[in-house]
Amino acid sequence: MTVRHEKKGNMTKTRLVLVEIIAVVLLTQIPIHAQELKKLSLDDASSIGLTIKTDTGVKTEGKASIKITTAWPTTVCLGEVIGVDLEEAKLVFKAKVKTELEGDAFLEMWVKVGNGQFFSKGMNDPAKGKGDWKTIQTPFMFQKGQKPDKVTLNIVINGKGTVWVDDIVLSKEPLK
Repeated sequence: MTVRHEKKGNMTKTRLVLVEIIAVVLLTQIPIHAQELKKLSLDDASSIGLTIKTDTGVKTEGKASIKITTAWPTTVCLGEVIGVDLEEAKLVFKAKVKTELEGDAFLEMWVKVGNGQFFSKGMNDPAKGKGDWKTIQTPFMFQKGQKPDKVTLNIVINGKGTVWVDDIVLSKEPLK
């Protein structure tokens, strides 16, 4: 009688596990309907609130600058550099900017070293409000044995308005 009771218990456990498996399979087969909150149309590029264009009338050097107009805070990639040959040095990302902003703007540099991604943000001296051309920068220090695989150069705009960017320079300086 005891043996029979154990078999019955095992059969009950087996049936319970089988019911659980069937329930999981059925639940994964039932489509879940999400409630759409808002649909954003990209039929008109102005709906994203960002325009980037060449401006031949406002510049510090060369034939033009880049004019960035945004309706809200954004980050814009200005370029990527691969194969920078440096070690045990300071990498400095500089650009000249002119602003008509409700907020501020600063440079940001992302550096890929091996399997890691690291960043530097020039938040200590941003361009603010309405201002004429100003050189802003952000540094990145490389110790011995650290070599960049890729450097990504961004401008971060915290606010809305227009920023002109010109004369971007990536330079190498000795560590002090």
